[in-house]
Amino acid sequence: MRKFLIAGAAALVSLSTLFPISAAAQFAKAEDAVKYRQSAFSLMGNHLGRLAAMAKGSVAFDAAAAQESARLVQTLSKLPWEGFVPGSDGGNAKLKADPWKEADEFAKLKTKMLGEADKLPEAAANLESLKKQVGATGSTCKGCHEKFRKL
Repeated sequence: MRKFLIAGAAALVSLSTLFPISAAAQFAKAEDAVKYRQSAFSLMGNHLGRLAAMAKGSVAFDAAAAQESARLVQTLSKLPWEGFVPGSDGGNAKLKADPWKEADEFAKLKTKMLGEADKLPEAAANLESLKKQVGATGSTCKGCHEKFRKL
């Protein structure tokens, strides 16, 4: 009987990873959500900046380093969105428009950015394709910043 209880508990723990807790429950305070999303964007910007430097020629193109940064941008691009929880628009949030009131537009810009970030790893294999994709990815970042971010 004890073996069945242990197996059942293990199964419940495994299942809980398949059904994540809501994002709002993951942050004790609104400031935590802001820090989370800003940290993810900061890391993503750092690696996109490395790719942009290669694309511009200010840093020598290195396919292995480019692909590593591209994979990181691709992964990091998926993270900040759960930090946009209702009530996290004050303080240091740097928001000029309300992504919750303009949810359709915000979701559209997010989807576009995710799609372009997904193309980066393959594009990073050579300099010419990297140049095009860094520009395309960067323009999606800019589009969201123009609409939603205070500078």
